[in-house]
Amino acid sequence: MRHTALLLLALAGAAQAQAQAPAGPQPGQVLATGTVGDEASKAGVLAKLREVYGADRVVDQISVGQVATPANWNAYVQKLITPDLKQISRGQLKIDGSTVTLRGEVANEAQRQKLASNVAVSLNPTYTVNNGLRVSASDQGILDSTLANRIVEFESGKASLTPAGRAILDEMASALLKLKGRKVDIIGHTDSVGLRATNQGLSQARAEAVKAYLASHGINGELLTASGQGPDRPVASNDSTEGRARNRRIEFRMAQQ
Repeated sequence: MRHTALLLLALAGAAQAQAQAPAGPQPGQVLATGTVGDEASKAGVLAKLREVYGADRVVDQISVGQVATPANWNAYVQKLITPDLKQISRGQLKIDGSTVTLRGEVANEAQRQKLASNVAVSLNPTYTVNNGLRVSASDQGILDSTLANRIVEFESGKASLTPAGRAILDEMASALLKLKGRKVDIIGHTDSVGLRATNQGLSQARAEAVKAYLASHGINGELLTASGQGPDRPVASNDSTEGRARNRRIEFRMAQQ
């Protein structure tokens, strides 16, 4: 027998594609466990969860037992089950008597603070709120750290990848798989040597070659767009060999959604 009522919600998050554990929730689901005081409390929790997540996304593992329940506990639990919970990935909402704990990943610091604040203001002062939310690594950060300022190499004047270029793209494919269906722009750039129109065409062809390579290595091609900027967006001076080499590059940017 538990001393206090306990409700534990495992939150996958709408975009989360991996379960916490073999028994964990699938993408967009919420797994409800713990012990509440009576069938009416259980039914109320499940009804609220189904309203927020949809009936087919709620996994019920709640037990009913002889537990102590703080005053108005059921009403407070209802207040905590809101669509805001969908912003949490790989997370958990734990309501243990009058102690509420939030864990999981959110998109940014403002969201992290707002979620915890919303929880606190919906409860009376006898409740304790523990904010264990953390900001997940940004999707753009994943791409940038994987590329690590390296140049995706092509054969001189061509859109044919070198072995070194393909090796980098193998790493990028693994990184893209972590982004769970996010769209990415592949942008080709050249130095300023030669005709602008030629460079424009080459940068487009190289971006298309990168897209094709990634699509052939398990990435959904519909999530990738390829464009060429030619010499128009240099990151270094074209007056030196080193600068021109840096300008001949492929850029990966999260698409605006």
